[in-house]
Amino acid sequence: MAFDLFASGSRQQRLGIAVLRVVTGIVFVMHGYQKVFVYGFAGTAGAFTKMGIFMPSVMGPFIALLELFGGLALIIGLLTRLAALGLAFDMLGAILMVHLAGGFYLPSGYEFALTLLAACVALVLAGPGSPSADDAIASRRPGPLGTRGTVAR
Repeated sequence: MAFDLFASGSRQQRLGIAVLRVVTGIVFVMHGYQKVFVYGFAGTAGAFTKMGIFMPSVMGPFIALLELFGGLALIIGLLTRLAALGLAFDMLGAILMVHLAGGFYLPSGYEFALTLLAACVALVLAGPGSPSADDAIASRRPGPLGTRGTVAR
């Protein structure tokens, strides 16, 4: 595989998207794990209450599970676009309801949530890359006239 500094083939693009998908998934799994297993649902709901999140006892556990299972879905590339869409809305809510008032920069600003939002939107638009479970499923689905479906490469 030749490497061109100024152009990339579709295989390189698929691998690059897969790297983005897996790393983004790891970040969400870690945050979801923390909310579920370190803080617990009650602790997460308490934190959401302090942040002024609507219905914190519902939204806290919902977001915790979304981040945990959505992140796992991204890592394996299963229902990638759907998981990324849910996580994008998660980050949009985090920006608008929590981080915007803190300005752009961390520790209280929105720069990290914006980066995750952009990664999720990119995955919604581009799909999972390859390798992924979505790719394997798509290649096994029957296409038109009974032929095997093909994955855009």
